[in-house]
Amino acid sequence: MKKSFLLLPLILLVALGSQSIFTVHETQKAMLIQLGDPVDKVLGPGLHFKIPFIQRVEYFDARILDYDARSAEALTSDKKTIVLDNYARWIISDPLQFYRSVRTIPRAQARLDDVVYSQLRAQVGRHTLTEVVSSKRGSIMEDVTKRTSDIMKQYGITVVDVRVKRTDLPTENQRAIFGRMRAERERQAKQYRSEGTEEALKLRSEADREQAVILAEANRRASVIRGEGDATAANIFAEAFERSPEFYAFQRGLEALRKGLSENTRIVLTPEMPFLDPMLKGSK
Repeated sequence: MKKSFLLLPLILLVALGSQSIFTVHETQKAMLIQLGDPVDKVLGPGLHFKIPFIQRVEYFDARILDYDARSAEALTSDKKTIVLDNYARWIISDPLQFYRSVRTIPRAQARLDDVVYSQLRAQVGRHTLTEVVSSKRGSIMEDVTKRTSDIMKQYGITVVDVRVKRTDLPTENQRAIFGRMRAERERQAKQYRSEGTEEALKLRSEADREQAVILAEANRRASVIRGEGDATAANIFAEAFERSPEFYAFQRGLEALRKGLSENTRIVLTPEMPFLDPMLKGSK
């Protein structure tokens, strides 16, 4: 009996101790809630104590949280509608203010979604489609991040970064845009083909001109060489005639016979005709 009386207080003491001691993980922050009201103190990682049955512990994630926002449409300054798919990275910088304003992460993300979308729409409306997509995209995101973080401070939230993952056109505009792009590419292709044809004609005409010049020069040189050869032959014949007129006449007669009596040639001659003198003289 005495042992049971001693065991009961020990069990109560252990239960009371387990309700008084709690730990906070290094990735968390904690805050004590006393009778429904938060205690103005944020607890870091480690071992802590609370009043049993009067205080309870509320834990908050101390890491950077990611929020993937829904896709939304926005209108640029040049009246172009685009669909923005964005995300935000944020942290709970003030757990006490966070608990008093939104309390839970889903409610905080819902509020963050509204603020990010409104700031994105406002900033996109000040720039053209080209600036939003390429040239000023970085500066637009930095401005949206700063403005969103300033607004979300009242909820105990600090926005680290806001980025656009993808920029699309509305479905009803894509066909028209693609049609214009295709027409532009076809126009450029026709232009390139016409320029190529023009360049080919220039190259061909230049090649034909060079060919004509080369052939003319070759013909000129051939004429000169043939003239020189004919002159040389004439000189040789002249020298041969001076040395032996009879041999020269005999040779010329043979050449005349060779040219005149070609294949399938029929000719009727008498012995008295001069045409046969070379053969007659050769037989004597």
